[in-house]
Amino acid sequence: MRQRKVPQRMCVGCMEMKPKKELIRIVRTPDSQVLIDASGKKSGRGVYICPSGSCLSKALKTNRLEKNLQHPISEEIITRLKVGLSYDNGTC
Repeated sequence: MRQRKVPQRMCVGCMEMKPKKELIRIVRTPDSQVLIDASGKKSGRGVYICPSGSCLSKALKTNRLEKNLQHPISEEIITRLKVGLSYDNGTC
């Protein structure tokens, strides 16, 4: 029997390729909202990040989230991301 390919995505924090199901999708919707996409199916430009605070810190420090989403990110959204990603200083 033929095995299915596991979709791989790159984390914008640690820049490692990981299975899509292990990562969290952050999406910029067509009406310019930045949200955490739990379903992974919302329309818009998306980026993937590991569910750890260290990856979020790296992504914010290097402005990778803003560059990849092509949209500035407010402090309110960053706070929601930290809460939504269960922000800690753990590793990937």
